[in-house]
Amino acid sequence: MMKQEEMKNTELFDLTQTIAARLFGMYTYPWEAVSHIGKCITSIGKHLPEEEYQKLGKNIWIHKSARMARSVMMTGPAIICAGAEVRHGAFLRGNTIIGEGAVVGNSCELKNVVLFNGAQVPHFNYVGDSILGYKAHMGAGAVTSNVKSDKTLVKIHAADGDIETGLKKVGAFLGDGVEVGCQTVLNPGTVVGRNTNIYPLSSVRGCVAANSIYKKADEIVEKEERETEETTK
Repeated sequence: MMKQEEMKNTELFDLTQTIAARLFGMYTYPWEAVSHIGKCITSIGKHLPEEEYQKLGKNIWIHKSARMARSVMMTGPAIICAGAEVRHGAFLRGNTIIGEGAVVGNSCELKNVVLFNGAQVPHFNYVGDSILGYKAHMGAGAVTSNVKSDKTLVKIHAADGDIETGLKKVGAFLGDGVEVGCQTVLNPGTVVGRNTNIYPLSSVRGCVAANSIYKKADEIVEKEERETEETTK
């Protein structure tokens, strides 16, 4: 489990690794920011240099060095940053920021999402109403679930008390360097601290502390110091 203090934007993310740093600086927690991604994109887009970014339609900006498959389907607002790659059959449903060098893979669907620089969702992923930190990675088929089955408002379950989000749609918030194993489901309101690994085929609820290995709900172990140092290099 994580305490509320450990879930703050400044604890989860290196804010120098996103074009949306100002958005996260305005709010304490990442779920507070997800409702404002669209407005943030429009605000940033107005000031992006025309010699670097191509503007499509009303509110889509794509860096000229980004690699976009012809089969990508996009709706705005969206920003695709330098060196990003969006592969065959990806569907960007709006309110998406794809950071520098980030990867959106084949047949992935993203909606209301910020991928920090270097984040990867490379194969058959659904990511909605979520934030992925610097170099966070979701394995093949791993998805975020962003609506509870009973359609009630999502709460964030911290060790020192629940936090009411006031939102029905809340996905997952992955800190910098998080690795999510293949075919994992991140349930609504999941928060994962920096440099944590999630085993494949997991169903994750609640919050997982930084520098941990999540094997199953009742088996979460702290990484050894040497392993933690290697993942942060």
